[in-house]
Amino acid sequence: MNHSSNRIIRGDNLEVLSNLETDSIALIYVDPPFNTGKRQTRKQMKTIRDASGDRVGFGGHRYRTELVEDGRRGYGDSFEDFLGFLRPRMEQAHRILTSTGSLFFHIDYREVHYCKVMLDQIFGRESFQNEIIWAYDYGARAKKRWPAKHDNILWYTKDPKRYTFNLSECDRIPYMAPGLVGEEKAARGKTPTDVWWHTIVSPTGKEKTGYATQKPLGILERIVKVHSNPGDTVLDFFAGSGTTGEAAAKNGRKFLLVDESPEAVTVMKQRLGRYTSSREGK
Repeated sequence: MNHSSNRIIRGDNLEVLSNLETDSIALIYVDPPFNTGKRQTRKQMKTIRDASGDRVGFGGHRYRTELVEDGRRGYGDSFEDFLGFLRPRMEQAHRILTSTGSLFFHIDYREVHYCKVMLDQIFGRESFQNEIIWAYDYGARAKKRWPAKHDNILWYTKDPKRYTFNLSECDRIPYMAPGLVGEEKAARGKTPTDVWWHTIVSPTGKEKTGYATQKPLGILERIVKVHSNPGDTVLDFFAGSGTTGEAAAKNGRKFLLVDESPEAVTVMKQRLGRYTSSREGK
């Protein structure tokens, strides 16, 4: 399959992966279902100008928020054999990565330990580079245990010693104790560690598409800019709302996005139409 231009494909990702050339993709990011056993949903809201509304906008104008009818986008998130579902897809991911390519595998605390063992078997333990913790602070607070406010991102490389890592392209973050490092360093900021503090997609922000489990653009841009080069192709075969595609396009990379959900493809077409051509899978 040729992937010289940006593409959105609706279809079975295993079939699509099987048709990609060996050593052809520089960077893969995947955010597979987390196997929570629940249906993942996100409410869709709209705002209407109303002098007695519950929100204040630009210029002091007031608005009220309403739930859009049938406005819960989502998908089933339950597999009887989660690793059996993932393994052939990850084996294909390993095959199609270039010799300096990377896989970023986004999962949560329930499944990360099992998934790491599987990926160690496919890529080799020596090709495991980092477990990145994406930490956020939003949502309900558990009353009987410490609230779970992080996701896990496993980074594997095709070659354990030779891979793309452009740290100079990374965004910089504030020092937690700027007074200890001096004004010059504090003004410049520092590169992140393996713990990434970043807010979720705001429920009322411009970035929101309404798609369940949408990930922040800032997280994907960091991955794309550091772990690929301009002109490279970035693949996401659980593409969802298309954040990977936007991060790639904004930074001079090509993208290939795959999802079997008609809803996801609709969202991606609306979000990325200016960048893409698209087709339906078989």
